[in-house]
Amino acid sequence: MIPNSQSNIYLFTTLHRVRKITGQTHRSAPTRLFLYTLFIFCLSLFPYSINAQTKKPFYEPPKISNEQYKKLSRQMVLVVTKDWDSINGTLQRYERANSKAKWKAVGEPFEIVVGRSGLAWGIGLHEEQKEGVVKKEGDGKSPAGIFKLSSAFGFADKKETGWLKLPYTFVTESTECVDDTKSNHYNRIVDKFKVGDFDWDSSEKMLKVGEQYRWGIVVAHNTEPPKKGDGSCIFLHIWADNKTGTSGCTAMENANIETLLKWLDEKKKSMLVQLPQSEYERLQKTWKLPNLR
Repeated sequence: MIPNSQSNIYLFTTLHRVRKITGQTHRSAPTRLFLYTLFIFCLSLFPYSINAQTKKPFYEPPKISNEQYKKLSRQMVLVVTKDWDSINGTLQRYERANSKAKWKAVGEPFEIVVGRSGLAWGIGLHEEQKEGVVKKEGDGKSPAGIFKLSSAFGFADKKETGWLKLPYTFVTESTECVDDTKSNHYNRIVDKFKVGDFDWDSSEKMLKVGEQYRWGIVVAHNTEPPKKGDGSCIFLHIWADNKTGTSGCTAMENANIETLLKWLDEKKKSMLVQLPQSEYERLQKTWKLPNLR
């Protein structure tokens, strides 16, 4: 990539000169072919030189407040673990007709695993908690709290995902989730060939993760805006097995995540509530959560 405006001027001038030269008929055919190839190469670089300078904001303020989102939500994915250190827990779906209706369980609960180091308070739709461990980058903990379920991703081409009711990212070889705390793209899923400024040294190459990322759901932890070092790339995805914790995500059997994906609907403002048992009991009334099954 070309880093500055002087390089842009240089590229433009080079393009102009090469174009004139390729039109001179007295030059040999091989020379003209070489110069024409050079012209095409320079032309391909020009857009990237512009994109490299144009640093658009990576954060867009939410259209509604956290409180409004929670009030309007009609779908809840509830995850409860035995305690802060447990990696095993259960997931139960709930839905309601409107903000005044009671939450009703949907389907049967199923088993999940969380981070290999358990849970810690994350940053989401809930108010900041004054006591307890707070999630940090690389701590192996899944975030506790309330979070939007913002989008889905997977290995299936978009043409094959018409049944999804969430925004969808088709994972390719260039799809990465940036976990480098120094990057402007921290905690973002990007296409490294399209992003404009490649400014990170560390990221998840999502396709290389393999079967566990065949299907996934993005948990909006630490996103509005991202606080560098407070945790990144948090998903619901397919597990390795029921005894292996994740690096900070919540994982489950393939059949169960497919059930979630078929059910979740962006229009219903889906959210994840994830807590250890003790915190669920403490916050149930305040957060207006349903009784556990």
